[in-house]
Amino acid sequence: MHGLNPPQRAAVELCDGPVLVLAGAGSGKTRVIVEKIAHLIASKRMPAKRIAAITFTNKAAKEMRERVAKRIRGDAAEGLTICTFHALGLRFLQIEHAKAGLRRGFSVFDSDDSAAQIKDLLPPGSKPDVLDSTRNLISRAKNAGLSPEEALAAATGPRDMEAALLYARYQARLTTFNAVDFDDLIRLPVQILESDAECALGWRERIGYLLVDECQDTNDAQYRLLKAIAGPRGLFTCVGDDDQSIYAWRGANPDNLLQLGTDYPALQIVKLEQNYRCSNRVLRAANALIAHNPHEHPKTLWSEQADGERIRIWECRDSAHEAEKVAGEIHFLASAKQAPWSDFCILFRGNHQSRALEKALQLLRVPYHLSGGTAFLERHEVKDALAWLRLLANPEDDAAFLRAVTSPKREVGATTLAKLAELAQQQHMPMSRAAESVGALKQLAPRAANALDGFASIVRSLRAEAQRISPAELVRVLAERSGLHAAIRAQCKDEASFKRRKENLEELADWFDGGKGAGPGELAAQLALLSHADKGDAGNQVRLMSLHGAKGLEFRYVFIVGVEDGTLPHEMALEEGSLDEERRLLYVGITRAKQALYLSHSRETQRWGDKIRLKPSRFFDELPAAEIQRDGADPAADAERKHERASAGFAAIRALLDG
Repeated sequence: MHGLNPPQRAAVELCDGPVLVLAGAGSGKTRVIVEKIAHLIASKRMPAKRIAAITFTNKAAKEMRERVAKRIRGDAAEGLTICTFHALGLRFLQIEHAKAGLRRGFSVFDSDDSAAQIKDLLPPGSKPDVLDSTRNLISRAKNAGLSPEEALAAATGPRDMEAALLYARYQARLTTFNAVDFDDLIRLPVQILESDAECALGWRERIGYLLVDECQDTNDAQYRLLKAIAGPRGLFTCVGDDDQSIYAWRGANPDNLLQLGTDYPALQIVKLEQNYRCSNRVLRAANALIAHNPHEHPKTLWSEQADGERIRIWECRDSAHEAEKVAGEIHFLASAKQAPWSDFCILFRGNHQSRALEKALQLLRVPYHLSGGTAFLERHEVKDALAWLRLLANPEDDAAFLRAVTSPKREVGATTLAKLAELAQQQHMPMSRAAESVGALKQLAPRAANALDGFASIVRSLRAEAQRISPAELVRVLAERSGLHAAIRAQCKDEASFKRRKENLEELADWFDGGKGAGPGELAAQLALLSHADKGDAGNQVRLMSLHGAKGLEFRYVFIVGVEDGTLPHEMALEEGSLDEERRLLYVGITRAKQALYLSHSRETQRWGDKIRLKPSRFFDELPAAEIQRDGADPAADAERKHERASAGFAAIRALLDG
C-alpha cells in the first residue's frame, strides 16, 4: 500500500463489515479498489475466487482487470471476478437458468430485438412515440425490480396500466423464445435471490466479498442485487460519489448511498477528498458550485497542485461564433504549448450542439473524434453476424431467425415468412425448426421452400462446426459460408468500402477470446452485454462529447459550450425546479479539466427562423468571482493574452519562412 494517502489506506484496510467510500472526482478510487483486492488476497482474508468487483461498463472492467494483473503476479488472482452488473446477472442466470424458467443456451435480446417484439404486440399503426414510451415504462418497471404482476398493481393511471398489461404479454413471448432482455439480467436474479433463501446462501458462499464501483449510479434493482448477495453481514465495499450522480434519466438512484446506512447500521464511511487531477482553482470553483446541492456527507476536494489559470468565461454572439472561438483557441494552444490534439476536449449538454463545432474544427483542419457516432455493434454487417450467432446458439430465437434468414437476402419474402410463422405457431415450434420441416415446406411456394431448405442446411453445418473450432474462427467461417461476405461485395461500389465493412467482421471475430468448446451460445450472450461506448480509440484527436459521456475521463484543456439557461441547466429542469442533477452535470464537466477550463455562452440563437435572446446560465452566479476571468473584465489580462497570441503567430510565420 505504498503511496496511498491515509483515507485511501483506511478504505483498503477496512474488511470486516460494510464500507462506503465517498470518492471525490480524481481521488484515485480505482486504485483503492485494486489495492483492496490485493490486500484481501495477500492477507488471506478472502481467496480470489470468492471476490467480485462490479463496474458499470466493460471498458472500466477491462481497465480494472489490467491494473489488477499488474498488481498481483502469478496465479494469486485466479478465479477473481471483475465484470459489469449485467455480466454478473448473466453468469447467475447461466447457472440458475432452471429457477428462472429458462432452458440452457437462452438468448439475450438487444434493444432492437426488444423493440421489434413490443412493436408487434402494440395495436397496428401505433406511432413511434407510443413504442418509445411503452418501452421506457416497461424498462423502468424492470429496473425497479417489478414483475409484470407487481407493475400492474403499482400502475397509477391508464397509460401505466396499458404498459403493465403489455409487459405481461411481452414477458410471455420472451419465455416462449427462451430469451431474456437486458433488464432481465438484473431483475430475474433479484427475484430468485429474494425468494429462495437456499439459493441466496449458496451465492453468498460463492461471492464472499463484493466491491461495487460507481455505486451512486445503481438503480433500485441493482441495489437489491447487491443487498441480496452481500446478505445481512454485508461484506462489501461500495465506492461512489453522490456529486457525480447524473443518470437519473435512466433509473439511477443516488439515494441508494443513503439507503446503505439504513440497511447496514454498522456501515463505515471513508471520504477521499484529495484530488490528483485538477488545479486548485478548478477545484475551488467545483466545490463552490456543488455546495448549492443538499448533502448528507459533504466533501471538499483539494489538491497539492498549483492554483493554475483562472477559469475563462466567454460571451459569444451565437453558437457559430462560439464554435469559431473554441476552435481558434484550440488551434492556438496546440501550436503555442506544443500540446497534442488529444489534450483537448469540448463538452456539451446535447448532441445537436456538435454540428457548429465540427464545422469550425474542419475549417481549421483540426482532427476531432465525436463520441456517440455510429457504434461498432450498430453496424449493419456486425448485427447480421450477431443474429447468425444467436440463431446457432438458440434455435428457438425467432428474432434472430428473422434477421439471419434475410441477411443476406434470399428468395424468402415477407409473405413467406408470415406463412412460416403461422405454420410454426400451429405446430408449437420455433420458426427455424419449421424451416427444416418437410411438412411445413410443402405448404410454401417451391422457390421459397428451396431457399429455406438451403438456409437450414447452412445453419446445421455451422452449428456442427461451432463445437470443434474456436469462437473467433466460427465468426470468420460464418461470414463466408452464410454469404455475408458476398452480399457486402455486391452492395459496395468501391474496394475501399468493401474492405472496411469486411474488416468490421474481422474485428468482431477478434472480440472473442480464443479456445474451443465454448459454443456460440455463451459468446452471443456475452456480446449482448457489450456497451456501445466501450469500443474505439479516439487517438490523437480533439474529443467532442456530451457531459454525460465525459464521466471518468480527464483532459489538460476542457471547453464547456452552451452554458445558458435552457441548455445548462436544461429547460425541463428549470420548469420542474429540479436543478440538482443539472448542477452535478456541470460539476462533472468542470472536474474533467486538469489545467485549463473554458466556459462559453451565446447571447442569442435562432429557432423556427426567429432570433431568441439567451440568458447566461444561473450556475455562473454560483462560481467564486476570484476564480474566473470574463472577457473584458480584466483589460490587463486580455492585453497579455493578445500579446501572447500575436507572438505565437509571428513565431509560426517565422518558422514557415525559415522552412
